[in-house]
Amino acid sequence: MAGIGVQLNKIFEKNTLVSSILGVSYSFLISAAPMFVVIMNILFMGLALGVTKVGYAERELFACTILYTFIFSLLTTSPFNAVLSRYLSDVIYEERFEDILPCFECGLLVNLILSNCLAIPFCIREHLVGKVPIYYVFTGYLAYIALVMVFYSMLYLSITKDYRRISFYFFVGMLTAFLLSILLVKIFHWSITYSMLFSIAIGLLITASLEFALVLHYFKENSQQYKKVFEYFKTYWKLILTNFIYTLGLFVHNFVFWRTDMRMVVAKSFVCNQPYDMASCLAMFTNISASTIFIARIEMNFHERYKKYTEAIIGGRWMDIQNTKSRMFRQISEELINLVRIQFIISVVIYFLCITILPRFGFAGMTMRIYPCLAAGYFILFLMYSSIVFLYYFNDVSGSLLTATTFLVVTLIGSCFSTRLNEIWFGTGVVLGALFSWSVAYWRLRWLEVHMDEHVFCKGLII
Repeated sequence: MAGIGVQLNKIFEKNTLVSSILGVSYSFLISAAPMFVVIMNILFMGLALGVTKVGYAERELFACTILYTFIFSLLTTSPFNAVLSRYLSDVIYEERFEDILPCFECGLLVNLILSNCLAIPFCIREHLVGKVPIYYVFTGYLAYIALVMVFYSMLYLSITKDYRRISFYFFVGMLTAFLLSILLVKIFHWSITYSMLFSIAIGLLITASLEFALVLHYFKENSQQYKKVFEYFKTYWKLILTNFIYTLGLFVHNFVFWRTDMRMVVAKSFVCNQPYDMASCLAMFTNISASTIFIARIEMNFHERYKKYTEAIIGGRWMDIQNTKSRMFRQISEELINLVRIQFIISVVIYFLCITILPRFGFAGMTMRIYPCLAAGYFILFLMYSSIVFLYYFNDVSGSLLTATTFLVVTLIGSCFSTRLNEIWFGTGVVLGALFSWSVAYWRLRWLEVHMDEHVFCKGLII
């Protein structure tokens, strides 16, 4: 998410407590607001329409449909995001802007094929085995595909740096969804849960359409060079694996607990574990500001050091190369330490707010007993992903793949083991997975620091 640094610099340069709060709030608004808009819209829909009065089975069918829509849309779009981002970076550097539209079309085709390979068999089972009405199944499928297109198009809109418009599109889509749900229930007397699902699908389609229109507005020329995109898939297959394995690791612990005695099966198709899934969601939101803070600090501090180092490689003296390299890696250490310090304070505050306030709104019992361990795991997890981003900077795809694989394997094994423990230790798998992978990523960064000259001049990976 390059591009917010200029505005953040203007905010942070005042160096006051108020400016710091405003800077973090701005970066949060730009990077995380779209997802919060969707989640808050669903909550407000439920409150306005009285979803708690709906039968338990109907309500859980809606909840599981939304849950699966978000999880599997993230999984199916994740494999190609990193390699497409790499292709876009190279195209922009070489000023071949006419190659962006072929990349957009090829990536969209591949994403939709993969997404449908998972969605269509599941929808057939949901209807035939689960006896869910075909119109309900199709609406859920529509919401899923719309969210896939939303996530995918955001990759290209990040090039334009028009984050305010992206957030505005989410707001327009979800406002339309909210008003439509009220209209369908109050005027046309549709069922509450189906009105909510249908409205969310329409709202996501509106958001996707607006984003697609903006992409076509910015990138009008088409070179028809589709073959180059697929060549990148072959060349940078490690990037595809890294992003997919990391995203799978984010949910693999949920999948493990979906197979325990605590699981709930809805319509003989959906499987979930309500207490654990809700605790995972709370833990993620407790620490999600880490990604926002990291983006802000990368934009303001590290990127300039990295740029000076690469410039020294191209035309500087040996002394300049060594000095800029030392400053760059020293900046990495400082950024990681600052991220730990700042995020720890934020996470502790949010944690105490959650355990104090949420029980008054029905979030209690097992969910709040599982939550603390998962919150600690997600704290380390976001630090680990920050290290992967640094590895991306140095084009160390092998190191990033090793880190992501460690995260997935250790989290899977640890989660299988933690199912036998007391519920307060259910998040042990996430803690161990994040801790081991963070250690691997940090070791890899230190290894790069020692072998940087060989990494650059013998392999030519940065140039």
